[in-house]
Amino acid sequence: MEVTFANPKYLVLLLALPILIFIHFYMLKHSPRKALRFANYEAIRRVTGGETVHKSILILLLRLCIVAFLVLAVTGTTVWYKGLSAKYDMVLAIDASSSMLANDYTPNRLEAAKNAATLFTDRVQGDVKVGLVSFSGATFIEKEPTREMKEVKESIKNIQIHTLGGTDLGQAIITSANMIREGNAPKVIVLLTDGRSNIGIDPKEAIDRIGKDNVLIYTIGVGTGAGGAIEGIAAAFTVDDLALKEIADLTGGKYFQATSVQALEDAFKEIAQVQKKNIKLDISPYLLIFSFILLFIEWGLISTKYQVI
Repeated sequence: MEVTFANPKYLVLLLALPILIFIHFYMLKHSPRKALRFANYEAIRRVTGGETVHKSILILLLRLCIVAFLVLAVTGTTVWYKGLSAKYDMVLAIDASSSMLANDYTPNRLEAAKNAATLFTDRVQGDVKVGLVSFSGATFIEKEPTREMKEVKESIKNIQIHTLGGTDLGQAIITSANMIREGNAPKVIVLLTDGRSNIGIDPKEAIDRIGKDNVLIYTIGVGTGAGGAIEGIAAAFTVDDLALKEIADLTGGKYFQATSVQALEDAFKEIAQVQKKNIKLDISPYLLIFSFILLFIEWGLISTKYQVI
């Protein structure tokens, strides 16, 4: 579980708590002196049984809770926890850089990835919105999140290798997160790539930027252990497993090593069935309501036997 704040700058208002404690005991200490001007304080103390301090502590605790809850409500306190959810927003991020032309899949990595992603859209369950991006040295939004899986399938089919050089995983992560930033539904990114980020934003920096949105990232490494070759290039292109596993681990997701077409399809199948997501609960309204309830309780107490003389 994690607690985040939409407006953390207002947390400084919590400094009012020790000030409130000081004022309370200062006034309590000096109240007998003021009372002596008008009455016999010792006689009053004997009548009340000396419970004034105990009653004042209860009132103080109520006031501290009221102030704390009001401040936390203003800061926009949100609790994130992992739970079961049939509703979530997802973005499929498919690597379309030149390394995805490697032939360790038939006919190549990109086509195998597109086929598996298409099958995935048939398996998603619940109230799910799916978006699509493709990326290389730049990231392109192919389809905004939608519940219309036929449109997503068509967009997957149209993805082609980008002519821009390099692979920028960081920007792909940020763009995908921005697409599903709005709303309270759990957010998921499926990053399908050979994992070789060589330009642009570092993936760990990208995760830091989207951390407040609590996006869960599943990574799928597309490529066999031996790697694949590209026509006209002598070098073999292998998968950067460590980098992809780190990305998934940093967000609480999972890394899938797809060393074959079947393993690639199985990875998508497992992701489609996973219902454990990062769930967002904005508790600010509840804190506000609870603070007002405590305020009425405090008013009631100081108007009855808990009144401090």
